[in-house]
Amino acid sequence: MASTVNFSGQIPQRTICFKARSGLMPGSIPFKRSSDLVQKFMKAERWGICFRKQTWNKQFNYQRLNLVMSSAADDGNIPLNHISAASMIKKFYTCINEKRLEEIDKYISDNCCFEDCSFYSPIQGKKEVMHFYQQLTTGMVQNVKFSIEHVCEDDEFTVGVNWHLEWKRTHIPFTRGCSFYECSAEGDRIVIKKVRVVTESPIKPGGLAMILLKNVTAIFDNFPNFAEWFLKSPHLIVQFLMKIYTRLLAPFVNPLMGGYARIWSFTARVFALALSMLLCLCTEIVTVASWVNHHRHHRGSNTSLTTSGQPDVNGDGSCHAGKNKK
Repeated sequence: MASTVNFSGQIPQRTICFKARSGLMPGSIPFKRSSDLVQKFMKAERWGICFRKQTWNKQFNYQRLNLVMSSAADDGNIPLNHISAASMIKKFYTCINEKRLEEIDKYISDNCCFEDCSFYSPIQGKKEVMHFYQQLTTGMVQNVKFSIEHVCEDDEFTVGVNWHLEWKRTHIPFTRGCSFYECSAEGDRIVIKKVRVVTESPIKPGGLAMILLKNVTAIFDNFPNFAEWFLKSPHLIVQFLMKIYTRLLAPFVNPLMGGYARIWSFTARVFALALSMLLCLCTEIVTVASWVNHHRHHRGSNTSLTTSGQPDVNGDGSCHAGKNKK
């Protein structure tokens, strides 16, 4: 379908035509065809607008472009704005910063899976995931916020976010992280079905990590059967080490750690008591010093009045200066 739009009093300067494309262009984004809204978006993407450039007239071109887009929207019920998973994730972080749990609940799917590298096992289910976000928002004080650095989106409703925590717009050390969100369309909205979070470690091994990697991979090459067993079930090694610790080391280590914790707790209490006493002493010193300065200033003003020849009035209203002169 090709058409030329003419306006009265103006010469047509650009021809606008619609052409149906048989295949998707590089600019188009393929989505899953699981919902009517996504299918409408793909229908809109199959239409192209080509302009035959002749001369430029801003006012004329803007009017014609608005006319063409409104006609395209009316024909076939084509949506002009498609769903963006990246914008949804930005709103999701805004809800976290503002601690709006009811709105966070709307972004989580019923079978959501939350994988955090800080935990041994993933969190499965909407109820458990919401419990995690409730703990997260409770642990974040009023001035702690998520600050988004970069947001990347691919063609499969997957979004990657680089973020860090800030306290009053100041970066908190060791709080950088990266989150990956796999979303899905449910009706007219997008929900999160899987989350994977990688947080910054406060321990910085540096070059030691490369040496450790070399030694571990050498062990894997020398013992391939053990490597396959370990890689398929690493949690068994962790459970085995925990049993060894519980039976052999826990009877000796736990009392030492308990005593160490009690010593530090007692030290903290003594330090807090000493600090409070010091603050009280400083307050008393400042109060006494201000009182002494006030009385010195008052006595100094009385002495200056007496030595300057002005009358020193007694309680009965008599003046010593006048009597001495007589």
